[in-house]
Amino acid sequence: MSNPVPKQLFLGLISGTSADGIDAALVAFDGDDAHARCQLLAARTYTWNDDLRARLVDLGQGGDCNSLDELGSLDVLVAEAFADASLALLEQAGVAAGDVRAIGSHGQTVRHRPLARAFGRPAPFTMQIGDGNVIAERTGITTVADFRRRDVAAGGHGAPLLPALHAALLSSRDEARAVLNLGGIANLTLLPRAGAVRGFDTGPANALMDAWCQRHTGAAFDAGGAFAAQGQVDDALLASLRAEPWFALPPPKSTGREQFHLAWLEARLQGEPRAPADVQATLLELTAASVADALLANQPDTVRVLACGGGVRNPRLLAALAARLPGMRVESTAAHGVDPDFVEAMGFAWLARQALAGLPGNLPTVTGARGPRILGAIFQA
Repeated sequence: MSNPVPKQLFLGLISGTSADGIDAALVAFDGDDAHARCQLLAARTYTWNDDLRARLVDLGQGGDCNSLDELGSLDVLVAEAFADASLALLEQAGVAAGDVRAIGSHGQTVRHRPLARAFGRPAPFTMQIGDGNVIAERTGITTVADFRRRDVAAGGHGAPLLPALHAALLSSRDEARAVLNLGGIANLTLLPRAGAVRGFDTGPANALMDAWCQRHTGAAFDAGGAFAAQGQVDDALLASLRAEPWFALPPPKSTGREQFHLAWLEARLQGEPRAPADVQATLLELTAASVADALLANQPDTVRVLACGGGVRNPRLLAALAARLPGMRVESTAAHGVDPDFVEAMGFAWLARQALAGLPGNLPTVTGARGPRILGAIFQA
């Protein structure tokens, strides 16, 4: 009789499009195959230094990097912040660094241009900063980073990367489901009762709403949708926003803050005076409408929409989604035992495990890559 495979610990790290904090998740995997059960042991979100976050947000939404020195400095500073978050979480959990098999670090996306050639640019690329060398050196833990670029090199979008984990954790043979990540950008994973898993970005979510809210209220985000609740949806503005050609692109597709940012919004406001709360309400409705349009077009038989990410804390947004998806149940992944705040961080722990096992991390039906690929560069401790 063979001995059971011991649990392995992995730590996942991500700062998403909103750059609102570093999510860290300590995950135990039970088993030795690609479908091993995973258990969240500890998790926490660590805030960015205000100045560093401001520099990252500016760069991420299309701002020019002043110099190679600036980019190199940010690469190291982000890595140091990720390393600090790792060590703090391990201290909180009472786990020694030597007990962790590896860290999976997404880093911070500062530019995502998988459709570059379609828009007249010379080559598609994606860039996440947060040097894996620094994380491995500071923590003493083998680190896997730079997960997206191999998929882009294989003709894919490099995103979304978590539908395989969504399928393992949340699919059902009894009903068609969709997992909706409401981060800075919204993305869907389509989980049919049978058949291939698909997934794609649907458009802006928290990043655009947060930026408008901060400009007009000083708050980093619209807690509970309270600012949006003070306004009314501007139908003419909503129609103008929905006319953005990106929304009509077929999957596979992905996007980021460099596409949907305040300058994009301001160009459509055309200098006309509007109540800030009305604009906030319209941005919220844009998120709901773009998600609903994409879901109804690509998996209209969906029974249950399982939401995760920061937007799950916005009941007004969830209500707007439900109103546009009659017959579908919209609920948090928490109802199915998966913490909605740390699904993505868990995913990068899983991707690190895949890389060390020599197993693919992408789904070509999602990203559009030419085939399955092992993702991530490995930085040994």
